[in-house]
Amino acid sequence: MRNQSIKRKLNIGVVQQSCTADIAANFTKTLENIRKLAAQGAELVVLQELHRGLYFCQQEISDHFDQAETIPGPSTEALGNLARELNVVIVASLFEKRGVGLHHNTAVVIERDGSIAGMYRKMHIPDDPGYYEKFYFTPGDLGFNPIQTSVGKLGILVCWDQWFPEAARLMAMAGADLLIYPTAIGWTPSEDEGEKDRQREAWITVQRAHAIANGLPVVSVNRVGHEPDPAGGCGLDFWGSSFVTGPQGEFLWVAPVDQEVNSVVEIDLQRSEAVRRMWPYLRDRRIDHYGDLLKIYRD
Repeated sequence: MRNQSIKRKLNIGVVQQSCTADIAANFTKTLENIRKLAAQGAELVVLQELHRGLYFCQQEISDHFDQAETIPGPSTEALGNLARELNVVIVASLFEKRGVGLHHNTAVVIERDGSIAGMYRKMHIPDDPGYYEKFYFTPGDLGFNPIQTSVGKLGILVCWDQWFPEAARLMAMAGADLLIYPTAIGWTPSEDEGEKDRQREAWITVQRAHAIANGLPVVSVNRVGHEPDPAGGCGLDFWGSSFVTGPQGEFLWVAPVDQEVNSVVEIDLQRSEAVRRMWPYLRDRRIDHYGDLLKIYRD
């Protein structure tokens, strides 16, 4: 059932930042950026995917498992203390150690009182050159369920999830007030400029489409900057471009491609109701004819 108590505007803080191999320094910078956004009126702060350090999935290196941590753990404790101090909700992205040999790419939501409101474990795990995530992460097992917080029901999905309309739809059907995508995506420096532009535009377009098809605001937060390949390759240039849209896919804010930025963006949570009345996609779905969606492919 949709949360009827959320009938107001919401100030969302977005942290788009670069990372280095110094995990402690990265995390300190993140905490400082959260403070800056809270001072500007942010009620909800969203961090990029795996914000504590470099995007380590460029290669399959077993020592990187040493970076994983439990939930609850050191990062959630520090973020919880800060959330309680600043009276903000925080969406963080962590390399979760669930058990020996069992790890997840996990988004965790910290409530204003410092408690853990809920978690989402990344469901779709890529395995591509430079993005060898299947080596590190077990696919999530928590399903597509929004997390109830004091600022609304947050439909959180992570990076590769953003290409799948089914994930966004299931979050919307479960009553999400907005869709949130912590992300780590970029291009290799060797690609030609035309291909770079096509990739970035496709990434933006598919998420705007999720906003439109579901009548919900979308918050997408990406990292920025060059990160070297530990094997000596050309590395990755993360393309930033974090953005916030309204429920018709309209841009409310867009970050630069190549700069760190902290911004507060106001969204109107009441607009989804008006938009869905005009564009009643949920009403007109033909679920009696969608059975083949449960197949891998229609031969």
